[in-house]
Amino acid sequence: MTAGIEKALTGIEGFDDITMGGLPRGRPTLVCGSAGCGKTLFASTFLVNGARAGEPGVFVTFEERPSDIVDNVASLGFELDSLVEEELIAIEHIAIDPSELAEVGDYDLEGLFMRLELAVEEVGAKRIVLDTIESLFSAFQNPAILRAEIRRLFDWLKDKGLTAVITGERGDGALTRQGLEEYVSDCVILLDHRVHNQISTRRMRIVKYRGTPHGTNEYPFLIGEDGFSVLPVSSLGLEHQVYDERLSSGIADLDAMLTGGGFHRASSILFSGVAGAGKSSVAMCFVDAACARGERAMVFSFEESADQIVRNMRSIGLDVAKWIDEGRLRCISARPTFYSLEMHLAIMVREISRFRPSLVVLDPISAFLDSGEQLEVQAMLLRMVDYLKSNGITGIFTNLAHDQTVGKTDAGLSSLMDAWLLLLNREVNGEFNRELYLLKARGMAHSNQVREFVMTENGIRLLEPYLGAHGALTGSARRLAEAQDRRQETSRRAEVMALQDKVTQRRRRAELEIATLQAEVAAEEAELHRLLKAEEDYRNQAAADLAELAAGRNASGG
Repeated sequence: MTAGIEKALTGIEGFDDITMGGLPRGRPTLVCGSAGCGKTLFASTFLVNGARAGEPGVFVTFEERPSDIVDNVASLGFELDSLVEEELIAIEHIAIDPSELAEVGDYDLEGLFMRLELAVEEVGAKRIVLDTIESLFSAFQNPAILRAEIRRLFDWLKDKGLTAVITGERGDGALTRQGLEEYVSDCVILLDHRVHNQISTRRMRIVKYRGTPHGTNEYPFLIGEDGFSVLPVSSLGLEHQVYDERLSSGIADLDAMLTGGGFHRASSILFSGVAGAGKSSVAMCFVDAACARGERAMVFSFEESADQIVRNMRSIGLDVAKWIDEGRLRCISARPTFYSLEMHLAIMVREISRFRPSLVVLDPISAFLDSGEQLEVQAMLLRMVDYLKSNGITGIFTNLAHDQTVGKTDAGLSSLMDAWLLLLNREVNGEFNRELYLLKARGMAHSNQVREFVMTENGIRLLEPYLGAHGALTGSARRLAEAQDRRQETSRRAEVMALQDKVTQRRRRAELEIATLQAEVAAEEAELHRLLKAEEDYRNQAAADLAELAAGRNASGG
């Protein structure tokens, strides 16, 4: 809260952020705009949220009946009748008929002040809504009296310390028909409902806010069954946490192309390629991996319904229906031309903030090119990238390319991305084959090879590059070359085996011949040993015989 200016929270999502605390407490706020822009619903939301927070209020209507007011705000989920019964809100219908007043002549607001004071005291009101101020002052014919009474009304509201919201129709060349209310109001909010190229957009701008800083840009706002919400898209910036954690893509071969495996959490990853290249299938692999880790994922599809996505992913072995049933995956499908660019952004941010996924897929971002100019599309997607990063969410973006030019995207987002994968679909030898090339991955070393991209009923595979005589081969050319390599390898192996058999046989014959020769040598050595032994025995016997003969001779001589 800014010092010196006390503020009252409106409870309107996003609005309290851009006003840094809500509306000025105890002061009048003018909400102006053309018919159908949401003035009454804004005022009703302010009043109901205040009553729920302990600040009773009074709703003064000069046009619609109280029953109509109750029915109108019921579309926002507000049970206004129950708050009336609890005396937290009083509805005061003041019908002013200019034709009747003209008969009496000039009049002032004393009667109005008396009725307002009674209503305020009845519920102890802290807030008040006047809807719309033109009906109140339509009977004033004297401009001097008109201006004086307008000032008097605003001063009365301030004196009572009421936080007031006053709605007014936009005039010609001025914010209001009287052209004075915006000058005496402490805060002026302009609501706009415009149509461009048959696409409607609601936008809000804070024209002035005395005594406090505030957002001055135009902000898209939504009116739906969940209430009134404002997206301060222009306040998104580059302040976000950086993660070192790696996340699997769900494709093991793709993870292996990155040193360390996987992509950084909260990265922005772009898949670009021509139709049929497999962009959506790769993106859904990231989704399946995130859900398998126990995280939540959200898919914004601008071309396919959720049921169609579920059916198509079964063809590559992904059962994403179970993640939807378990509440981990939510698919939102909408045509890009159904909303304006900023309205798409507002809706996506709102859904993401409620579901709180860890991974978000936009498929394809190129579909927005038919909804606005390229610079507008780039600005919207830049805000989306910043929002995802600031919330630690991994963003997957697919982009349909009209050609296979490397380094170019129609939406001009490639420079904003942390990782960029190009999916090619090349025609070779009368057939189309998919290829994947990792153009960049910030903060990660990665492979620079072009991988053949194959989708089967068991998932997605990236084949190792096969280099032929004329470059990398894919498809049937790859399979033919691999078959030729296999045949040549088989032939070479057969030759090697035949030579090995021949050498083995020759070795065996040589070993047999050696064994025979060794046997012959051994036999001859044995015969030689026998002869040597016989010779020795012979000599020994001869020596013995000579000795015996000599001995006999000696005996005879004696």
